[in-house]
Amino acid sequence: MDKDSTAKTAGKSRGLGVFTLAVMNVAAVVSLRGLPSEAGYGLGSIFYYLFAAVVFLIPVALISAELAAAFPQKGGVYRWVGEALGPEAGFVAIWLQWIQNTIWFPTVLTFAAVSIAYIGADPAATEVPLANNRIYVAAACFVIYWCATFINLRGLSASAKISKYGGLVGTIIPAAFLIFFGILWLAGGQPLAMDTSALTFVPDLSQLNNLVLASSIFLFFAGMELSAVHVMEIDDPQRNYPRAIFAAAILTVCIFVFGTLAIAFVLPAQSINLTQGLLVAFDKYLTAYGLTALTPLVALMLVIGVLAGVSTWIGGPSKGLLAVGHHGFLPPFLQKTNDRGVQINILLVQGGIVTVLILLFTFMPSVQAVYQILGQLTAILYLSMYFLLFLSGMKLRHMYPELKRPFTVPGGKYGIYFWGLVGCIGAAMAFVLGFLPPAQIKVGSTAIWYGVLFCGYVFFVGLPLIIYACRRPSWVMERQGEELAPFLRDPEQKKE
Repeated sequence: MDKDSTAKTAGKSRGLGVFTLAVMNVAAVVSLRGLPSEAGYGLGSIFYYLFAAVVFLIPVALISAELAAAFPQKGGVYRWVGEALGPEAGFVAIWLQWIQNTIWFPTVLTFAAVSIAYIGADPAATEVPLANNRIYVAAACFVIYWCATFINLRGLSASAKISKYGGLVGTIIPAAFLIFFGILWLAGGQPLAMDTSALTFVPDLSQLNNLVLASSIFLFFAGMELSAVHVMEIDDPQRNYPRAIFAAAILTVCIFVFGTLAIAFVLPAQSINLTQGLLVAFDKYLTAYGLTALTPLVALMLVIGVLAGVSTWIGGPSKGLLAVGHHGFLPPFLQKTNDRGVQINILLVQGGIVTVLILLFTFMPSVQAVYQILGQLTAILYLSMYFLLFLSGMKLRHMYPELKRPFTVPGGKYGIYFWGLVGCIGAAMAFVLGFLPPAQIKVGSTAIWYGVLFCGYVFFVGLPLIIYACRRPSWVMERQGEELAPFLRDPEQKKE
């Protein structure tokens, strides 16, 4: 073998393979806590998962990959949206990416609190009263969140130790067990709690309120843009990145579909509890196969998965917000770091918001209602960011047609416009549905429901606009290696 061939082979060995990148994408997207909300649709959930994958997951992955390849500098959605729509829109985009994550915390923490309640429960009990106690759930959420925050304040290495194996132990292994039990149940000819008629595959689309829980599937598939930064690390990105994305999409959809059906096999739609459904389904399977004693272990594994995820997400998006803040978008107070370089005041403000949101548990009629309303507020905020992302992808292709792009959205000259429009339409549909109260959950007063969602949306979208309008030159604290501004490139650079 000649030197050139050896070098070429060595170079390829250093790049990410299709399988590796596909697994990274799955790890970034998949979470089990939302499966019970879709299990009530039975076979119809398959329709929703496939629809969301086509109109949302694939457009996000492909357009994010092109943007990451064309604009590899730091900044992510801040730079992409800022290049296309201006710095104010760029700041709003990264703010939405951060704030939706902040609002998401109480929902996932609720799932952890319910899981903890199952750890010490009587294996023979049909339900766990503590899991329905709002005071307990709120207190558990406070403890878990602030413990994870203090761990993050100790620096990246501390949080990385918790996150390293948490995803494997708390998500992948439980998902494999759940799907295995579902297959075993089906193969054994056990009675199914769901309607298996082929007619139920296409659900009733005439009632908008029945589609609200299904619209949350879009949020299940969110996060693929975070892994797009690795597009330049894969061998032959134009050929292999789409293969990795489609492989990740198929694997993600399979996990969600089969995991959801495994729950629907043993839990009737009308009895599914959004916060406890996953654990109840596990308990049903473990009881049926004489493994009831393992219920606390499964609950503990799910708690570990939540802790790992929360620990990872507490520090990640807030770190990106800090980097943008150094360029004059946040007041100096929010740019403060501790001696370990951790964004201490951003984390404390984030914790304050999470604390206030957790207190909603004491005012809403049920834990499920709070769980759902915060989930839907998270969705409509995140979808707003994605709408900006899709628009930016299309506009940047038009603005910089000659810019060198190691990866472009498949489909020729008009591929990005096709997928961009598909993504915009899908996001707009889910956004509108996100404001409606679901028919399957008692939410109390609809006026309070709409008021909380509307006021919450206006507040969290309006706040970055106010901060941007109040910015001062003294807020700029550019640091070495943070090359986020200016947005507009040198005209000669577009021709590279």
